[in-house]
Amino acid sequence: MGSFSIWHWLIVLLIIVLVFGTKKLKNIGSDLGGAVKGFKDGMKEGSAPETPVPPQQVSATVPGQADKTTIDVEARNKS
Repeated sequence: MGSFSIWHWLIVLLIIVLVFGTKKLKNIGSDLGGAVKGFKDGMKEGSAPETPVPPQQVSATVPGQADKTTIDVEARNKS
């Protein structure tokens, strides 16, 4: 009773086709395929190493005297 035979799966498939219709199932399949393809392309583009951007430093207006509101930090890209 725990496993389903091929006849059980065919009946389930027939009910799904009757409920949704073949046109809607075709559209869902093509949308899912396009989403998977877009995901794979995005993963390929994301794996290419990017050129690092040199950090820019905030400098004080007068050398040797920093403004109390100026913070000297380096920005890093998330990877």
